[in-house]
This record gives sequence, structure tokens and C-alpha cells, in this order.
Amino acid sequence: MMAFRSLQKRFSILLLLPVGALLLVMGFAGFLYARNSLLKQWGEATILKLQRSAHHVDMRLSRPKQMMKMFHDFAGIPDARLVQNHIVSQLEQLEWVSDVDIRWTDPQQEAWVQQKMHHYMSQGMQYARQPEGEAEGFKEMPFHPGGGIRVTPPHFDSEAGSETVSLISDLKEENGEEIGRVEVKIPFRSLIETAEAAGWWQDHEAYLLDEEGNILASNLEVKRDRFGETGEAVEGSTLKAMKSLPFGTVFGEGFPPERVSGFYKLKEAPWTIVLIAPGSEILSPIVRFHVFYSLVGGIFILMVLILIRFVTGKTVSSIRKVSDAAFRISEGDYDVTLPVTTQDEVGELTESFNKMASQLEDRAHIKYCLNLASEVQKNLLPADGMQFDGLDIAGQSIYSEETGGDYYDFLELPEFGRNRIGIVVGDVSDHGVAAALLMTTARALIHGRITQTGGLAEIVTDVNRLLCSDTDRSGNFMTLFFSVIDLTRKELHWVRAGHDPAIFYDSARDKFEELGGSGMALGVDKGYRFKSYSRKGWGYGHILLIGTDGLWDTQNPAGEYYGKDRLRDLLRRYSHASAAGILKAVTDELKEFRGSGDQEDDVTLVVIKAKSEEL
Repeated sequence: MMAFRSLQKRFSILLLLPVGALLLVMGFAGFLYARNSLLKQWGEATILKLQRSAHHVDMRLSRPKQMMKMFHDFAGIPDARLVQNHIVSQLEQLEWVSDVDIRWTDPQQEAWVQQKMHHYMSQGMQYARQPEGEAEGFKEMPFHPGGGIRVTPPHFDSEAGSETVSLISDLKEENGEEIGRVEVKIPFRSLIETAEAAGWWQDHEAYLLDEEGNILASNLEVKRDRFGETGEAVEGSTLKAMKSLPFGTVFGEGFPPERVSGFYKLKEAPWTIVLIAPGSEILSPIVRFHVFYSLVGGIFILMVLILIRFVTGKTVSSIRKVSDAAFRISEGDYDVTLPVTTQDEVGELTESFNKMASQLEDRAHIKYCLNLASEVQKNLLPADGMQFDGLDIAGQSIYSEETGGDYYDFLELPEFGRNRIGIVVGDVSDHGVAAALLMTTARALIHGRITQTGGLAEIVTDVNRLLCSDTDRSGNFMTLFFSVIDLTRKELHWVRAGHDPAIFYDSARDKFEELGGSGMALGVDKGYRFKSYSRKGWGYGHILLIGTDGLWDTQNPAGEYYGKDRLRDLLRRYSHASAAGILKAVTDELKEFRGSGDQEDDVTLVVIKAKSEEL
């Protein structure tokens, strides 16, 4: 996809593309429509012009043909010689007829007929009947028309001194034997003089063709014998169309066509008038329109660009200011306030940005404070695993937020006695800052109380009483598992304040045991008195695991809980590893089990492993 570096370019492209496409489609459609309309109009006008010229030629041919037909119609009718003589006389008097010639195959009969016809012509039409002395000779010339009237191609007549066209009709007896013919000669130029005087004949290529494509007349300076001999496509297509159509138009190659032709067949002669014109001349109006349309379209697009720049200039400038201010904020400069100059969406964006900048500054400060609190809380927890005489200890808290309410501690204080160590794991209800503050309070109370005399149960009871004064209003509480390992007596002592029992594993016997007992969560009842529990037998191969419910309550995307069974199985498989190794195996498997899901609760785990047989 095309990448835009500015809004103005994007607006320009996205607006101009549909507008340009619309103009292009409309222009192309208009061009096609106008082209077809002009070609159609030219074709109709050309056919009309050719029809007029053809009609003039047909009229000059049809009149002699009609009179020749009348001449034949009176053949064999008694006393019709005077009418036939009159018809011949009328033919000779037509201004475009140069000669009328009646020939007989028998020279004597032809001389006799010519003599009689001359006699009757000189006597005039007042004789209605033939004199009795001459009737017998004229009766010897009955005839019938044969084969219709033929029109010859133009040929040079030496008597007329020019090209003439002959109308020929054969005279036959009843048995079909030819006895003579009638020939009417017409000067060729008198037939086509009207066409040659027309403007279209002067302005374009014009031809008069016979059925075979021979050129009878044209206005070309270089004369040719046949139409189409140059190999031009439009001439060949015109010849092909002439064979099946009485008239029509033919378009040559190209778009628009380079040449266009029109043709019209005569009715009284096997001839066709053809006109060929250049397509550019015919389509010159549309070419001018195309140039005008392109010019107007270009001006329109330029005006659109100017309008876009004018309209979007202020908007783009305001957005650019917002972008620059956002960059300054990303660099840590929150002292940014943009002026709101409009009441539109850009003004709303600027106003929202100013509010966002102020809130981001507050959030950044809160984030800084939370990070600082997280560092402080981490410093309250043991930094690394602990190596105590005969013990391998490792612990870790993984918070779901910057801070949390889980807590663990290793207490190596002389108040517990020689070779005795305390391990504390706590879990404040909820998580976040409030839980972290309560956890910090509980840690301070524990550290302050263990410096005084008293047993393990008394310590937890006093801490609970003091903590209740802080939880009365909030309703928060804290579960706690406080254990002491006596390495001298090889004993475990613990107080369970609402916390999940610790898991004790004897790897030598592959036996699990839960260190439970009664006990209420801290911060609920300040008068509650806790009890201490103990277990004898702590030695090599023993592992103690103390965790919070965020560990076994972790869910995978399918909604399954991790559970304590998986934890026991993992502890069995990694019992040979160090405390830190077991801890890492648990956290890795927990992360894999959770998958892409979010951590919803704090997770804390402490692993204590006996590492010597001499305990």
C-alpha cells in the first residue's frame, strides 16, 4: 500500500483519485458517444449527398430507358410506326442524348426501314395509316425486345469526340433470333456533371465504380484503373460492403478511424458512387472537445488541489502541532499546552490532548512512585537464597502488579536460639499498593516482636492484635505461615494463621505430608489466640515447600487450575535439585502452564531443603 508522509498528500490523493477517475470515465464515455454520434451524422449526411447525386444520374438514365421501353411496347402493333418514329424523335431531342441508333442485322432491311422512317418523319404525325402501296414492306419488320436494356461503361466515341455511355436494347423475332438493336448514346460527363459540381466531390476523394470495382470516374490527380488496388483497408472493406448492401458507411482502422467511406448504388446502372474522407476531419469537433475537456479537467484538478491546501492547511498545521507536542511528551517534557483555536473536531482533539498530557504527567509520577515502592518492597524481601548450616533455602515473590501483598522472610535471630531459623510466608488479601502497605506493616510488627521474649504462638498472637488496629476500617486481612526449624533437635515448629498448609516431602520414602493445624487469618479477630504445632524428624532428603494460593490457583487458557497435584509431581521429579533449582522449575512450569494468559494474583514460594546427613 502507498505510504503517505502527510495528511495533505493523503487528502489530495484520496480526493483526486475518485474525481480523476470520474472525469476520466465521463470523458471517455462522452468521447465514445460524441464519436459515434458524429460518425453516424456524417454517414447519414454522406448517404443523403450521394443519394442526391445518384438520383440525378438515375433520372438521366431512366428517361431514355422509359422511352426505349415504350418503343418496344409498340412493336408488332399495326399502324404503330408513327408512334415509334415519334419516340425516336423525342429521344433525339433530349438534351443529354447525343445520338439514337437503330441497327438491323440485314443491311437491305435496315436501309428500307431507315428510308421509311425518314419518310414518315418528314410527313409528320397527321398520317394515321400507312398508304396501301407501302404496307407490305413495313409488315416485314415485326420485332420483340430481348434481354432488357444494357448500360455500357464509358467509352470514347469518335463521332461525339468524348466519352459516352450507351443504352442498348436488342430487337428479336418471335423465335428469339436477333434482328437488330436500339442504341441510345449519352455523353458521360452530362450524367455526372451534377455530382462533379457538388462540394463533397471537390473536397474529398470521390469515385464512380462499376460492379467489378473499376473506376469509371474520380477526382484524383493520379488516375487509377481499379478501386482498392492500393491495398488500403477502407477501400477493401468498402468493396466488400458494396456486394451486399445498397448503401452504407465503412470505418477504417484506428481509434478514431483514419479514413471513413460512404457509398450509394445507382438504380438505373450497375454503378456505385463512393466518397472517402479523413476521420480526423470528420471528428475534428470531438478532437477540439477533447482538448477543451482536458484543459478544463486540468484546471478543475488544480483548483481542487488549491482548495484542499487552503481547507486542510490549518487542520494539518494543528495536527502537526499535536504531533510535535506528543513527541515532546514522549521525551519526558510534560510542560505542553496547546491553544484551542477552533470548535471543530480538531479543536476537540487539541483539548483532549491537553487533558491527556496533564493526566500522563500524573500517571508518570504515579508510575515513578510505584516503581520506587516496588524497589523498596523488593529490598524488604531477602535478596538471594540463604545458606544456613545444613539447610539450602530459596524464595521468590512474583507480583502481578508493581507492588503486592505477598511476603516471605528468613529470620536468623538469636532470640530463636542456637541452630534455629525462622521462615515466614504471608499473603495479604487483594494485591497492589494497599496490600503492599499492609504487608510492610505486618513485616515491621513481626521484626519488632521477635526481639522480645515469648514462644512462636505468642509472637503471632501479639502481631495479630496489633495488626487488627490497622484493618478495622479497611477489612483487609493477611494469612501467614510462620515456621521455625530446630536443627539441633531436628524438629519443625509452626503456626498456621489461615494460610494453606506447607508441603513436607520425604524424598527417601517418596512420601508427602501437609503441615496444617487450626488458625485464623491475621487482622480479623484481635482477641484470637494462636496455637503452635511441631513435627519431629528433620533430616537429609527432607524438603519443605511453603507457598501462597496464587501458585496452585493459576489457570491456563482452558480454565484449568495448576493445583497441588502438579506441584507435588514436580517436587518429586526435581527432588535431587537444589532449592534454587526446584524454585526455578516451579516458576518455569507455572509460566508455561499459564500460556498467553495474564498473571491474576501474586505468587510466592519458599523451598527449604536439608542438605547434610549429619543433622
